[in-house]
Amino acid sequence: MIVEVADFKISAGNRDAFSEAITQAASTVLAKAGGYLGHRILACRESPERFVLIVEWDSLEAHTVGFRHSPAFTEWRAIIGPFFQHPPHVEHFEVVAAS
Repeated sequence: MIVEVADFKISAGNRDAFSEAITQAASTVLAKAGGYLGHRILACRESPERFVLIVEWDSLEAHTVGFRHSPAFTEWRAIIGPFFQHPPHVEHFEVVAAS
C-alpha cells in the first residue's frame, strides 16, 4: 500500500466552497479510480486556506499512472483546481507502523 499526501493551499475566503468541492470530487471521481483504497480530507484549524488530502492506493502506479493519466484526473482537477493558490505539493509514503 502507498499513501499519497497532497497539501493544498487555496485562495482566501474559499474554505467552505473548497471543502464542499473536494468532498464531492473525492466521492464521485477519486473513489472510482483503479487501485483506490480510501481517503481522508483534513482542514487546518490554524491556517484556513490549507487542506491535506490523504489517499491510500494499492500501488504507487495506481496513482501516478492509472489515475493521473486518466480522464478522471482531468475531471478531478476541473472541480478542485480553480481553488488553488498554486498546485498542491504531493508526496508518496510507505506505511512503517500503524495502530
